[in-house]
Amino acid sequence: MAEETKYVSLSLELHLFFARIMKEHALFLEAGFTPVNGDFAREAELYKREFEAILRRAICLSNGLLDRCVLDSGELFTEFTANAERQTQCFTGIQIDQAITIMEAGLRCGTPCCVPPALWRQVRQLNRAAIRLLDGLIGFKERILKGVLSCRMFTMNYPLLIEHIIREAKLYRSFVRDLEKGDLDGQSMRETEIFWNRIMMEHAQFIRGLLDPVEDTLIRTSDTFAQEYATLLARTREVNNAALMRQEALKETLRFREFKTAGVQGIADCEIRSVILPLLADHVLREANHYIRLLRA
Repeated sequence: MAEETKYVSLSLELHLFFARIMKEHALFLEAGFTPVNGDFAREAELYKREFEAILRRAICLSNGLLDRCVLDSGELFTEFTANAERQTQCFTGIQIDQAITIMEAGLRCGTPCCVPPALWRQVRQLNRAAIRLLDGLIGFKERILKGVLSCRMFTMNYPLLIEHIIREAKLYRSFVRDLEKGDLDGQSMRETEIFWNRIMMEHAQFIRGLLDPVEDTLIRTSDTFAQEYATLLARTREVNNAALMRQEALKETLRFREFKTAGVQGIADCEIRSVILPLLADHVLREANHYIRLLRA
């Protein structure tokens, strides 16, 4: 694949996954503020809309350019996403551009042999716009975290969750910056596993903390996943057998995906007691799907 084609494909794959993640981070932040912090809620709403625009643009540029494994991975949307968006909009009153999910469902795969110069320029503009927007969003999240940790602000979101979404935004920004510098190789597999094993561990911790106290079985299962990912994270840092660690991570994440899938369905059907928004449940499922694709690549 020519460098120009690889640059375009990697950029669009990146935005299709991460721009949706960022717009949902903004929504979760907005939903977690109390009335006294209405200005922060309005700023979060602005970032949500801006990342919806980035995602819409990426979708329009991507048709016929994506690898089949990306479209089939479940990282861009799942069978639950559309309903999760409807339910979350109903519960929070926060507007969600649900047409985006319909647009994504219509995407076609393809492997172009070359990229027109006009498309390359459009993708470069998109990357630069995303970097500017990420700079602002990361600063916004860091202001929230500082306010929470200094007891000057209350939010329904855990401080660890805010740290978690800062790390994901910084990863997204670092990938786009690397692409703009001409580095098309990205992270090593070891770095990828360390990052995403930590993310999966924290997902399990969040799920455990957001379940109703009466959900004993689900809480214990979440806690077990958190402990298993903590062990896996430590082993990934210490063990030099890359193939072995990749297989362990894949096996664990496939199991965790089953748990998350059942969780999305249970929350959507009102069968699980929790304070987990349906879209948050779908969000963490998509991140597991993304990690599984990376492990299988």
